[in-house]
Amino acid sequence: MAGFENYEEATRKIEHEIERMGVALGIDWSDEAQVRELAREALEHSQDRIHQAAANPDDQQLGAKVTLFGLASLMLRTMEESAGVGLESHGGPVWKVFGRALWSEAQQRRPAQD
Repeated sequence: MAGFENYEEATRKIEHEIERMGVALGIDWSDEAQVRELAREALEHSQDRIHQAAANPDDQQLGAKVTLFGLASLMLRTMEESAGVGLESHGGPVWKVFGRALWSEAQQRRPAQD
């Protein structure tokens, strides 16, 4: 039910988990090229990574990446849903950097509307 979600709380929880996965993966959130590549990979290869993680349950790096990709999906959905009810969801620095990269990559993948 759009409009009844606590977007601020959801944003805070998602960002906290993104930060945790970022530490596990050694992500430098100030490296725009690295973050943009991560966003691109999240949007292009998330299903492939899920299958790889299922086949390699002991690979902690891969597991962290799959978790991060799931969080990226939640992040985009939260931003889209909140925008749909007239709210702008944004968190702290990591949310803003990763969100901007994800949004930009997602927009590039959408077909042009005439």
